[in-house]
Amino acid sequence: MDASAVFRTRGLTKVYHQGDVEVHALRGVDLDLFPGELVVMLGASGSGKSTLLNILGGLDVPTSGDVFYLDTDLSHASEAELTAFRREHVGFVFQFYNLIPSLTARENVAAVTEIASDPMTPEAALSMVGLEPRMDHFPAQLSGGEQQRVAIARAIAKRPRVLLCDEPTGALDSATGVLVLEALDKANRETGTTTVIITHNAAIAAMADRVITVSDGRISGETRNDQRQDPGTLAW
Repeated sequence: MDASAVFRTRGLTKVYHQGDVEVHALRGVDLDLFPGELVVMLGASGSGKSTLLNILGGLDVPTSGDVFYLDTDLSHASEAELTAFRREHVGFVFQFYNLIPSLTARENVAAVTEIASDPMTPEAALSMVGLEPRMDHFPAQLSGGEQQRVAIARAIAKRPRVLLCDEPTGALDSATGVLVLEALDKANRETGTTTVIITHNAAIAAMADRVITVSDGRISGETRNDQRQDPGTLAW
């Protein structure tokens, strides 16, 4: 195992039971993720990539195998330990923004920074994603792309070691999605947060340091980009 890795998984499996049927979501995944890198995880719906992301983020536990965050064994952690891990070390961005409708953009971010140990200010986090003029708007006054950028600001404001993004552009058109990807790219470059973006959209792969392909619960491919492409040049 590479001692410098932020995450290391070995032989990771996940089996769900649906009635009498066993669904094998992960079938022996070995993966290392390194400090500061931006990884795009590509795969079709049902390939297992969301399951893998949820295990890395401490939202789920494997059926077998090992997952380490630095020196912490997440595969045998208690629920309280997983909760503390998520709170202290991980930022999440999902396809749907999960903003609190009655709070402004600034207040949505502050809801996280008030319980973090070493946060950015909400203003700094929103500025990083280009929303200085919209800080005091409510979610209903923001476009879908703006709401997603508030969600990114909320995730990065606690200065997480890891940012895990599940289909962050899945509900957005191409032009709006590019703005969201630019925000993620900027946050990764400026904060050094290890960033994983899972998507079924192959066009996004060009912005990554490394591209990992997931198929049928296994890692089926891995490529490294010589140079990260500016998300502003992407289209799909």
